Amino acid sequence: MEIHGAGGPQGPQPIYPRLASFSVEANANAQAAVPRDQVEISQLGLVLDGIHSLPEIRHEKVEAIRQQIASGTYETPEKLERALDNLLGELSGF
Repeated sequence: MEIHGAGGPQGPQPIYPRLASFSVEANANAQAAVPRDQVEISQLGLVLDGIHSLPEIRHEKVEAIRQQIASGTYETPEKLERALDNLLGELSGF
């Protein structure tokens, strides 16, 4: 059994064929059609990037709110009205 490298018995091959040689006049502007790399970021990638840019969690504030919820003092009519106004504002595009 013979084992050849990744390029087979001919050796590694270029991905894109070589362009034919050509000459360009000194005053002419020429641009060869060179393949370009392109990156596309998925929606999940954008979400994860947004998560990494969030501020750190303030654990003492979270614990205080948990205690308020447990004791039934967190939800007030003013807070519910403000939350409803914010939600309606977001839904209407303001």
